[in-house]
Amino acid sequence: MTDRSACDGCGISVETPLLREIRVGVDGKDVDRQVLCPDCFARWIDRYRTEMQPRASSEDDGESLIID
Repeated sequence: MTDRSACDGCGISVETPLLREIRVGVDGKDVDRQVLCPDCFARWIDRYRTEMQPRASSEDDGESLIID
């Protein structure tokens, strides 16, 4: 029989071999650690890709520095 654990994203019980562990570290120290089911892992990857994509710059993106 396979062990089961709860997904940190949605809380459902999933067979342990199907879970994926995500660790985010800075300077060798863990900042965040999550164990996710396949569905939550897929959503995490999609969000990561979206947030890490470079934004297209525009002429007036509201972040320009104007010095008079």
